[in-house]
Amino acid sequence: MGNGGPRLRDVAEAAGVSVATASKALNGRQDVSAATRDKVLQASRLLSFRPNRAAQQLQGGASGTVGLIASDLDGRFSIPIMMGAEDGFGIENVSVFLTDARGDLIRERHHLEALMARGVDGFIFVGSRTDPRPPIAMEVPVPVVHVYAPSSEPNSLSFVPDNVDAGRKATQHLLDLGRRRLALISGDPDYVAFTDRRAGVGEVLDGAGVELVAPVRSGEWSEAWGRRAVRDLMASGTDFDGLICSSDQIGRGALESLARAGVSVPDDVAVVSHDNWEVLATQCTPQLSSVDMQFRKLGHMASQALLRMMGGEKESGVVTLPCSLVVRESTLGV
Repeated sequence: MGNGGPRLRDVAEAAGVSVATASKALNGRQDVSAATRDKVLQASRLLSFRPNRAAQQLQGGASGTVGLIASDLDGRFSIPIMMGAEDGFGIENVSVFLTDARGDLIRERHHLEALMARGVDGFIFVGSRTDPRPPIAMEVPVPVVHVYAPSSEPNSLSFVPDNVDAGRKATQHLLDLGRRRLALISGDPDYVAFTDRRAGVGEVLDGAGVELVAPVRSGEWSEAWGRRAVRDLMASGTDFDGLICSSDQIGRGALESLARAGVSVPDDVAVVSHDNWEVLATQCTPQLSSVDMQFRKLGHMASQALLRMMGGEKESGVVTLPCSLVVRESTLGV
């Protein structure tokens, strides 16, 4: 049991039921038999497990709260997604508990148990990358929606950005500006985002009869990699007038190396990036044109779906949201 007092898992073990069943019983759900509910309540009393909270849930039903479990350490994706979710939940006076699992399934399970013990009415899971995530490691008795990282569970509901569309929009923008000698600097090729954005770039280039002037340079999703990749590209003697960067971090690093080499942006080279992380895209010189992945809108859509599911509706599948291009100085000048 540990020094922190009894947990939902302890109550479940004492009652001889699953954690999900214990949560249902404590929250007054009707899909638990009277005998099972009595066992769980007796175990919770014996263990002194949040008796006041259990009583409140039995009397009041819905708690008016949801849990948001993120795996994004720096909040790059989870914070705007949470803000969008809160916009949607606020109309219904639903509050959000934010936790960070840090990509650790054991930590995720701990947060699940803790939030279920608080009687949350639903969960939103936010991934740190767009690769499909494994199924949740335990039964969850309330509705669940996934954002950014789609779930591999067939009956789940996920909301994801359209990374193929993002690659298309970035590339088409440069072509529309008359740029034809394009290069691409990307992040880790093991990420689905790399594959999808590269596919979008290739689709537009093929349609225009244009080829990249150099092999795709892939590495870290970082400013350091953006600086190094541009230095290597220029050292190779490659002549390019348009640069596609697969993240704002890479784009900002690329701008630094171009400036140090005396290359004018956008006069000599137009640069477009992805993610529209405003703290990066607007705080560099010149400001970065960037594809907005619509994180806040994803969160809002997820909140509306979760509210419907909390009301009894059934929803599943993967909903893909188109991106939008935010044009700034790095492609159009001051």
